[in-house]
Amino acid sequence: QVQLVESGGGLVQTGGSLRLSCAASGRTFSRDVMGWFRQAPGKEREIVAAIVWIDTTYYADSVKGRFTISRDNAKNALYLQMNSLKPEDTAVYYCAARRGTVLTTTIMRYDYWGQGTQVTVSS
Repeated sequence: QVQLVESGGGLVQTGGSLRLSCAASGRTFSRDVMGWFRQAPGKEREIVAAIVWIDTTYYADSVKGRFTISRDNAKNALYLQMNSLKPEDTAVYYCAARRGTVLTTTIMRYDYWGQGTQVTVSS
């Protein structure tokens, strides 16, 4: 059974940093696309960042220059380093994976999802 488990969320002040982690099990994701999504209250889920292999990445415009996505294939893990956090980054953050190497930002094309971790940025 495939599982994605996020950790690292919490409460941080504006300008602070957090590092999210996603531990994967039940499948080796080294050759799959993995991504981070977020959903704020009353808003639709949106992509934050995605990665295929170790160096092909995508970032939403709203997080470019502040967030960094990375993966450790030996640990079957995904990370999101979030710096210079803003109140508008407040959301539940989800780890997701898509079978294959075609990077996509389309939410429906991701096959596996974690339960999410809350990130709250206070002003």
